[in-house]
Amino acid sequence: MSSVVVVGGTSGIGRAIAQRAAGRGDEVVITGRDPARTEAIAKEVGGSARGIALDISEPAGIADALSDVGPVDHLVVAAIERDQNTATDYDVARAVRLVTLKLVGYTEVIHALLPRIAPTGAIVLFGGLAKDRPYPGSTTVSTVNGGVTGMVRTLAVELAPIRVNALHPGIIGDTPFWEGKPLDHVVSRTPLGRLATTDEVVGATEFLLTNGGVNGVNLAVDGGWMLT
Repeated sequence: MSSVVVVGGTSGIGRAIAQRAAGRGDEVVITGRDPARTEAIAKEVGGSARGIALDISEPAGIADALSDVGPVDHLVVAAIERDQNTATDYDVARAVRLVTLKLVGYTEVIHALLPRIAPTGAIVLFGGLAKDRPYPGSTTVSTVNGGVTGMVRTLAVELAPIRVNALHPGIIGDTPFWEGKPLDHVVSRTPLGRLATTDEVVGATEFLLTNGGVNGVNLAVDGGWMLT
């Protein structure tokens, strides 16, 4: 049995990761911004899962919120926020929030939990393939996801022997954000002939958490979409 913390574990991929871990009997902590919703989802996840209210775009409060968490074997930082922001119509407040969440917030979560992460432990951070395939409005999203690749490299060296990797999903068609949207143009460009699924992203996350030989890796899960 492992102890697993999933930051951003109340919906989508983060919740699926927590659900898988709880289902096999791991001790699970999930975080989300809304206290009541986070607690309710922790109960739905089941097992010993518990919820903690935490907004990582406000990093000054992270250490206190996580003060009673630990020991930790596996840490997944999957919290994301989608931001349509262009250089032409630049919203500084939204950009600062996303940069703070993804780069400062991710790092502060690790800083806060580091004394309680096992030397044999592993960390998985979530980026995204907007870093490689930008789109109109992805100015900040592409930038911060690119920043995650640098974080992984430096943290894998600094935190050794704790392993640090990142997972960069492509368009995952069965997630709440993408489900029901017209994506035939993406499928037609994907060598797999279909989109990658949430279950496959969860499996890739568990691979990064459990394979002791994998460290400092930025892993894409996209069915080969980036090849075309």
